[in-house]
Amino acid sequence: MFKFNAPQKVFRIGKMKVGGQPGENPKVMIGTIFYERHKIVEDPVEGIFDEKAAEALINKQDSLCENCGLSSMYDVVGISAEAFPKYLDFVADKSENPILLDAWTLDVRLAGLQHVKEVGLSNRIVHNSIMPPEPAAQEVAAIKDAGIKASILLAFNVEDKSPAGAISVLKGTATTKGLIDVAKDAGIEGMMVDLSFANAIPGIGLSCKAIYGVKDQLGLAAGGAPSNATTVWKPFVKDKWGIDIYKAVEATCQAIPIAFGADWLMYGVIEAAPWVIPAVASVDAMALAVANFEFKMPLPEAPCALSKLFPEYIDRLKGMLPPKVEKP
Repeated sequence: MFKFNAPQKVFRIGKMKVGGQPGENPKVMIGTIFYERHKIVEDPVEGIFDEKAAEALINKQDSLCENCGLSSMYDVVGISAEAFPKYLDFVADKSENPILLDAWTLDVRLAGLQHVKEVGLSNRIVHNSIMPPEPAAQEVAAIKDAGIKASILLAFNVEDKSPAGAISVLKGTATTKGLIDVAKDAGIEGMMVDLSFANAIPGIGLSCKAIYGVKDQLGLAAGGAPSNATTVWKPFVKDKWGIDIYKAVEATCQAIPIAFGADWLMYGVIEAAPWVIPAVASVDAMALAVANFEFKMPLPEAPCALSKLFPEYIDRLKGMLPPKVEKP
């Protein structure tokens, strides 16, 4: 494990802190609910859904995160302006955790922004997302008017998939405005950089490299959605080896970015929580152990993966000698 060079920008939303050095704050797990063709949704236009099933999924993610020492958010997807407020209100009522406002079209996003402003949910909302090319002025104004202070910044560079390419999208160029400045125009203070430009599993490596680069150079909270790649590969794996092998592959792919310093993950459909969240927590516990042992970083104030899953190891760390530094 390692320590990033840039000072890390940590922000608070609700009761949780997002960002920081590896081991500083619990990682954030974000499950997607009410997505396209979600089986719990009966009518995506009217917003009719199985409330008992939805509540069970929400409770499952919250419980797993609590028991594994991770933080929990929800990516709430809206397909229609009528359904979106119903989804947002339901999740807000069933969980105290932050909610990502995620909609396909501008009109639905604007409806969602207006709704959270009216009902007083803005302090729990993460806008998903500000992305290139620069969003419509109407949307930027609506985000600011709603009083939302946190947003995903999708650092997607069509021409350059390197960390430098992602950073150029964030900082801007001579001809394009950077997403960081756009976010500031919208009143955003807490920025979560999304480096999910991989739709194939090997490409997750590029995303991991970009996560490291963004945190090392800019200090922003960074993460992404490995599920973009695992979902594409799912039919092949299921047909060839079965669903259990797929779950093992997915859990591995989701956990790997944590080893590169990711602060948060959109792990895909919320049903994947039982096999993804414990895997991510296991890797986060490794990062916590290294941060505490090698860099003398105190364990987080909040319960963390190490204290929840391996409490006995904390005492072992206290008895270990610091690593020797060889003189040149």
